[in-house]
Amino acid sequence: MNDLLTVLATRPLLCDGAMGTQLLAKGLTSGECGMLWNTGRPEAVRGVHDAYRRSGCNLLTTNTFGGTLSALERHGLAARMAELNRAGARLAREAAGDTGWVLGDIGPFGDFLEPLGDMTADELRAIFRAQAQALIEGGADALLVETMSDPAEAETAIAAAKDCGDFAVVATYAFQKTGDAEFRTMMGTGVGEAVERAIAAGADLVGANCGTALSFPDYLELARQLVRAAGKTPVILQPNAGAPQVIGGETVYLATPAEMAAIVAPLVDIGVRVVGGCCGTSPAHLAAMGHAVSTL
Repeated sequence: MNDLLTVLATRPLLCDGAMGTQLLAKGLTSGECGMLWNTGRPEAVRGVHDAYRRSGCNLLTTNTFGGTLSALERHGLAARMAELNRAGARLAREAAGDTGWVLGDIGPFGDFLEPLGDMTADELRAIFRAQAQALIEGGADALLVETMSDPAEAETAIAAAKDCGDFAVVATYAFQKTGDAEFRTMMGTGVGEAVERAIAAGADLVGANCGTALSFPDYLELARQLVRAAGKTPVILQPNAGAPQVIGGETVYLATPAEMAAIVAPLVDIGVRVVGGCCGTSPAHLAAMGHAVSTL
């Protein structure tokens, strides 16, 4: 943990981009569990990691976004939870080598905590802890709690990750714009509360990924609010490749690598310490962003 945070204090780092869209391009079918490729088609998953690493990414994210026991249960794969998470971490570890970091990816569990749902905080903490432990066993250097909308779920996941040892924990929320310069999660939580609760729960890096129909100026304003709320805690931001558009019934992201690279310097000037990509981004986008980071 200290090594990553120490390096981060001296220079900005580049995280990778989308995994799902890259696997879809390699033949993953809609509705198929992409985590099965960690064992069934490991060369394809490793190929995505390798491409991001060649693009200059310092941090690689495991192919385990839907890797909680509850999420895998919907695919009939609950019994393979540990196996698939360990395999996902190993593939990223191989690609990262000795000079890159692996973020063990933990996404939402797919339901609601009490009182909106049936899951208790203690039950969910155990679910997140099991995934986090498998990711660490596979070689993850840090744990990424991402695309959160409920700060209570984020707090539970962060606490579960911290249960597993002295590993850095990154926590990111997905925000949507709800007014002039106002951003909230799907659960209605504002930037300040979301960030403060994640830090209080033990997050070492905080920020945002994805986002609903946000433009690049929106991401810059969101970055300002994140940095202001985070105080001394470093901030990560992973924008989509522009706001999504529906063309021919398909959702597409049209931002070019050059357009993504153009926001890197402004983000770092604002105070963001880790930049990366989310939906619609590719190794080409990250290569352009990596070049921008290297010139700072």
